[in-house]
Amino acid sequence: MLTESFIASTLNPEKPSNSVIPGVHLYDFQPLPALKSTFKKSSTNTNSLAVSPSHVFAAQEDKAVIHVYSRERNNQEAVVPFPEKIQSVVLAAESEGAGTLILGTEGGRVVLWELGTGRQVSTPQHHLQSTTCLAVDPTSNFFLSGSTDSNIHVWSIPGLLSFSASSANDNGHDLPFSPFRSLSNHRAAITAIVFGHSSGNKNIAVSASKDKTCIVWNYLNGDALHTFLLPSSPLCLALDPADRAVYAGYEDGSVQLIDFYSQDGLTQPLHNPALQSTPTQPRPSGRWSAPHHSASPLLCLQVSYDGTSLLSGHQDGKIHNWDVAAGKYDKRVADFAAPVTNIIMLKPIGFPDVAKPAVKLHNVVKPRYESFVNGDHGVSDAIIPTKYTFIAQFTSTLPLPFSAETTSFHQELHHSSFPTALLEESLAELSSPQKSFGAATDSSELTNLRVQNSALASRLEVAEERYRSAAAIVLEQEKEDWRRQKDEEIKAARKKRRRLRSMRDAEVARRKEMGEAVEDEDEDINERGKDEDEDLSSSTDEMTESD
Repeated sequence: MLTESFIASTLNPEKPSNSVIPGVHLYDFQPLPALKSTFKKSSTNTNSLAVSPSHVFAAQEDKAVIHVYSRERNNQEAVVPFPEKIQSVVLAAESEGAGTLILGTEGGRVVLWELGTGRQVSTPQHHLQSTTCLAVDPTSNFFLSGSTDSNIHVWSIPGLLSFSASSANDNGHDLPFSPFRSLSNHRAAITAIVFGHSSGNKNIAVSASKDKTCIVWNYLNGDALHTFLLPSSPLCLALDPADRAVYAGYEDGSVQLIDFYSQDGLTQPLHNPALQSTPTQPRPSGRWSAPHHSASPLLCLQVSYDGTSLLSGHQDGKIHNWDVAAGKYDKRVADFAAPVTNIIMLKPIGFPDVAKPAVKLHNVVKPRYESFVNGDHGVSDAIIPTKYTFIAQFTSTLPLPFSAETTSFHQELHHSSFPTALLEESLAELSSPQKSFGAATDSSELTNLRVQNSALASRLEVAEERYRSAAAIVLEQEKEDWRRQKDEEIKAARKKRRRLRSMRDAEVARRKEMGEAVEDEDEDINERGKDEDEDLSSSTDEMTESD
């Protein structure tokens, strides 16, 4: 059975209350709605939440910090400061396991933070006002940035992250780290941007603005495919999983369905040149009104995996579910008592044979404020710095060049040199050419093989002779070491013997002075000294004979 969940974030209410603590909430949606966990003490504006397979990133309201939460450990991992207040965040390459967090700042800049390396790239100020919304395409090659200055910029992620960033772009910017295209059809602040789900070159992007328009773009060439005139200013957008329609949320809590296939004809309206220059209005029947008790400004929208349900987050802290097929309000899902500013649907759990990311991050690497991470905008041929290190964990065993299930041909093909079995088989064939080639083999070939065998035998003899010579040298060295060790032992024993004799002679002299009888002891001492000298001499003789 499939399980579908979402993550929602809330904002501090206008009237603070001790009983209401804003945070980030993990909530089960299917099969039964239920709260699973909460990260407390986090207050986020709209477009300020990003989720990876291992972490949650929440840009704090009116602050220059991001709270990083670990989904595996279910706790707050870090508080990351930045030079400017963060107005929007989005995650690129989240399916890769590491990813790059993209941030829009209050000063109109865009900051890219590589989570696995800590590298940070900051662009110049290309927006005149705050960067309030960001969106990344499915390939993680491009992203769009929208601002209250009514402009939308198209950026190349590989171009910004490249160590040799090029200054070439369609807008003629002289500086590197610049957008390669700008979309300027709107006349008021941009409120939302969403990308289509296609990975091809015909993918679309949809933007909403306070000028009461919604524009569908071909962001790769900058063409406005169609403009929809709306009855009210849209605050948020959500795109259908099949890119058939887009949903817009209004301040009165209602939802507007903008159907791309509502017009008759064989050609899709978005790609019909005759219709691209003519703005249209969505059908009035496509506006779904909220119940009277739920008429609160709609701040965020998100579509379920199968496209049958639409979740909406409202100013009054409630999350509602809308039935897409019926085109009407369905039920309330949750109530957090604080404005719900962001909803992100997670991938369903329960599909068989789901491919896992190659790597995962246990801990993010905090941005390092060094010369190479802050965007050296005057250099276009920079090299990779020596401290550039990627830190992550592989999620599975690394693939070997070959496995037991592969054929011998693949093993030989992927081996680092030549497999031992192949060499042994080849030598066996060379040593027995009549068995390998049979009676029909030409005599000249057999003669060549015998010559080769003789050459190999000669080389083998030379190698054996070298081995014997090396072994003899090693043996001689070991003997020399053994002789040296024995000599040192004999010298030490003789030195000890002399010391004992001196002590005994001193004792005999003392006794003589005292008039004691020492004749027998002198004879015993002399006899023992002679015996020990003979033992040392015999040890030396044995050492010589063993050599």
